[in-house]
Amino acid sequence: MNITNVAFIGLGVMGYPMAGYLAKAGYQTRVYNRTQTKAAAWEQHYPGKSYPTPKLAAKGCEVIFLCVGNDQDVRSVMYGDDGIIAGTEPGAIIVDHTTTSAELALELAQACKEKDISFIDAPVSGGQAGAENGTLTIMCGGEADIFNQIQPVMANYAKQAELLGTHGQGQRCKMVNQICIAGVLQGLSEALQLAQAADLDIEQVVNVIKHGAAGSWQMENRAVTMSQNKFDFGFAIDWMRKDLGFCLNEAARHQIELPMTKEVDSMYAKLQDQGLGRMDTSVLIKAYDKSSR
Repeated sequence: MNITNVAFIGLGVMGYPMAGYLAKAGYQTRVYNRTQTKAAAWEQHYPGKSYPTPKLAAKGCEVIFLCVGNDQDVRSVMYGDDGIIAGTEPGAIIVDHTTTSAELALELAQACKEKDISFIDAPVSGGQAGAENGTLTIMCGGEADIFNQIQPVMANYAKQAELLGTHGQGQRCKMVNQICIAGVLQGLSEALQLAQAADLDIEQVVNVIKHGAAGSWQMENRAVTMSQNKFDFGFAIDWMRKDLGFCLNEAARHQIELPMTKEVDSMYAKLQDQGLGRMDTSVLIKAYDKSSR
């Protein structure tokens, strides 16, 4: 397939720069966003055109990307008379970068198949910074030949894209990713509590241990800011709780227990009750603050 015309549905903190990379790479890029002022702003920054409905944005495109909030948001832009599927021509490809349930990925794959449209579930990791810097990691589920067609296009905003298996496996891999992040943040939160209580210099501690076995992206990018009570970064705990819910539901389907995931989810729920739902996931450390209990 010769891919020239693409659409991007959803211009949030992730989709806005991702669509921008496609436009700058020379693809004829059509966009849609529920808030039209955001789409208009995107048009001012990048060579491309916005449309008033997902259907009109998708019309005539070989590949349609979307990145919205949750399962319900995906359904709202995919289905209906003005939805993506209604505007997508047979033989085209729809790529969903939203983090959703695996069940939704299977549902969408079937709905697309009935219209002779290919589908890939392709959740991303790397956060707002990864989207802005074009360094996302993409976990895909679908058919190999379809993945091979879209991989060069996604390479414009991703440093790595991997096909994990059939439809739904991309979303399941993202669940594994989120569990790992939750565990690392819990470990960092406890470790920083001890470091602060022992009157250690946090920056010095991080500089010493980040190059060893304890090192991680979260340590390098969030440990110091966690110690400074700075939590105004891209990925809110409201979204993390959505993702951890997918993890726990998937685990229940396989009849396995995820005790750490349950514990961290419960801690985030309490932080939400304190009005911290829009704070970055590293705010988990506040759950260890005695004054906040």
